[in-house]
This record gives sequence, C-alpha cells and structure tokens, in this order.
Amino acid sequence: MSGTGTTRAGSGESAESEVVDLCRDLIRIDTSNYGDHSGPGERAAAEYIASMLSEVGLEPRIFESHKGRASTVARIEGEDSSKPALLIHGHTDVVPANAHDWTHHPFSGEIADGCVWGRGAVDMKDMDAMTLAVVRDRMRSGRKPPRDIVLAFLADEEAGGTYGARYLVDKHPDLFEGVTEAIGETGGFSFTVDERLRLYLIQTAEKGMHWMRLTVDGTAGHGSMTNDDNAVTELCEAVGRLGRHTWPVRVTKTVRSFLDELSDALGTPLDPEDMDATLIKLGGVAKMVGATLRNSAAPTMLGAGYKVNVIPGQATAHVDGRFLPGYEQEFLADLDRVLGPRVRREILHRGRALETGFDGHLVEAMRLALMAEDPIARAVPYMLSGGTDAKFFDDLGIRCFGFSPLRLPPELDFAGMFHGVDERVPVEGLKFGVRVLDRFIDAC
Repeated sequence: MSGTGTTRAGSGESAESEVVDLCRDLIRIDTSNYGDHSGPGERAAAEYIASMLSEVGLEPRIFESHKGRASTVARIEGEDSSKPALLIHGHTDVVPANAHDWTHHPFSGEIADGCVWGRGAVDMKDMDAMTLAVVRDRMRSGRKPPRDIVLAFLADEEAGGTYGARYLVDKHPDLFEGVTEAIGETGGFSFTVDERLRLYLIQTAEKGMHWMRLTVDGTAGHGSMTNDDNAVTELCEAVGRLGRHTWPVRVTKTVRSFLDELSDALGTPLDPEDMDATLIKLGGVAKMVGATLRNSAAPTMLGAGYKVNVIPGQATAHVDGRFLPGYEQEFLADLDRVLGPRVRREILHRGRALETGFDGHLVEAMRLALMAEDPIARAVPYMLSGGTDAKFFDDLGIRCFGFSPLRLPPELDFAGMFHGVDERVPVEGLKFGVRVLDRFIDAC
C-alpha cells in the first residue's frame, strides 16, 4: 500500500515482532464510518489485509456490499476439517475523530509512552493486527490449527453492520459453513485487582440495541406569538424525562456470575442494588460494568426548525437505546411510558441481546492460554454494554465470545479509550495478545 508510511514485516518476522507495525499500518488507513457512505470507505483496509494474507499463502476474498464498503474473508484449513470450524472476526471501520482534540494525530499510528496511538487502536485494529500477526506466523511456519478457522475482517460495524457482517450473513452464508463458535472484540482484557490477581474479562453477553428517532408534531407559527402546541417544547420535555430516568436494576446470569467472581476477588460481598462503592473500586472498567446493570436510553441528537422567528411544526430527536438480555419488552414499555403519548417512536436499527454460558472447551482454551502467559490471571465472564457483529453471526447459530486478549497497565482508562480522544493501546499489550492468541488457537 502506498502513501501510508507502512513498514511491512519480512518473511522472517515473528508475530510478536510484526504486530506493532501491522497495527500502525491499519490505523493509518482512514476507515472513518459516518453512517452515510460519506467516509473514505473500508476498501483500502480490505485490500491491505488481503495482501497480508495472500503473502503467506491464503486465498482471501473481498466482498463489497456498496462502493468502498468492503470486507475480507479467508479460510484456514485445520488438521481435522471434519471438526466444527471457528470464526475469528473483527471490524476495520472506526468512528470519526477530530485531529485537533488529540495529542497525536488519530491516523498517524504514532508510538509514544509505550503505546500505539490512533483511532481504532483498541476498537478494534489492535485485534485485527494481532489476528493477522498470529495467522501470518503460523502460515509461514506451517503450523495448522486443530480445526478450520474462518477469518472475517468486516466493514460497517460502527454504524450497525448492515454493509459488513449483516451483508455477509444474508448474502454469503456459505462462507461460514461448519462454523459453530466465534471470538471477536471487547473481551479478554485485564483488570488488576492487586499484585496477586488479575481478572481477564471474557465477553459472554452483550446488550441489545434500539437506535430510534423520536418525533413530535405541533402547530407551526410565528415566533412572536403564544403557542401552546410547540413541538420543540413537547419534545424537549420528553427527552429531558428520558435522559434523567433511572432504570431499574436487573441482574442477568452473566452479571451475577461476574459479581460473584468480583466479590471473591475483592473479598467483599457485593449488592447489585447498591453498586456505587463497588464501581469506585473498578477504576476504568466501572463504566462498562455499571452500564450492564440496567437498560438505558441516551438522547444523542436533536433537530427542529429552520429560522429563529418560526415555530416549527415538527421536532425530532435520536436516542441510543440498549436493553439487557431478556428485558426488551420491559425496556420498550418503560420507554413509551416515560416519553408520553405525544411522541412517535421509530426504530432505525435493532440488534438483539446475546447471552451464552461461561463453559465449554473454548472457554477452557481461553483460560489456559491466559494463565500460560500471566500466572496471576483469572478469566471471568462479563456483559458488554455495547453491541458487536456477534449479533449477526448468532443468526447462523454460532456461539460468540468477546476475546481480544490484552494485558493492560492498571492506570490505563481502557473503557475511556473506546470512541474517546487519545485512543491508544500498549505495545506490550499487543505482544501479550499475540502470544495468548497463538496458544488459544493451538488449544481451540
């Protein structure tokens, strides 16, 4: 790839030695996803990944669902192809970034303070790079996995996955023939309890989503006149009620398991109804954990009017709604009650909630791989407050986990890196990740 300052690893490089360069290369490819096809597109990233896979003997295929919106898929033959296959998936798109807000340019892939900086460093070009590095090393050395592995590097996850995973599942399900399990983003990262224990949070559940538009109709008129049917007023009052609403605590199976593990680690009983003191102890992961105790609905956009002295006849708002597994209907009922009868609700994008058990051979492979690289590791299940492409693979009956292993310094605000300013991933964390992934593949 030209014009990006890439530093391609040579044929003698190991996964550990080339993962940083791969991560930097991917960050330098601007794959910003604005949700309306106005970004530069993921095609360049798809071609780069395909070239990295082709170079070591694989036969990747690029699928373009819309101009520039491309995903790359490849299949690695295992020692026993009769066994159920494993999917390793990651997305290549990123949320936009304003360079003026950053310490280092978000698309520079700068190395500073022991970290690789840039948009996508943790969400999720780090995992893309770790996967590429491990696969390239194994292909060069002729080490086959125990079973077939399907690799999928996907477009459009940050805008709902319509032009990435959704497209492939609907139009090319044959790509995932025989796949029964998958690993993807936002799991396997560490939370240091003390010098004797590090928890690694494995994602076994994720909240569902309702991205929605709220609309209120009113009576248009002159801004100087009294108007008791002002759409802006009605909508703002409804949005205010929603934004301040306290949703009831609902403890799911995964959250209960996580709290039990955390209680044991901290030596303190935990009451899910009174989590403030507990969340304080969790540092950077408190935001992630706190958001898995309740349904939520965050107002994110407002729109109304076209001139200061004209009362508009309609006002709109957009809301990011998230619901816990098993609580979708309760969420919608509460939502309508809070909003009131004047507000029309339109679903723009829905994603199901997922939850699976923390058991089985694949989970054991994760545990063993983590403990082999970190003797004080303990793998624990947790729920992701956001959503991933796993929602689409679940349609094919694939059991999905979040496992992108990273050992993180205790002071790093990892949760704040997601979609935040100055996103970065530790260099040593990337190297740790490739060692764990390599062991995991051997045992999977």
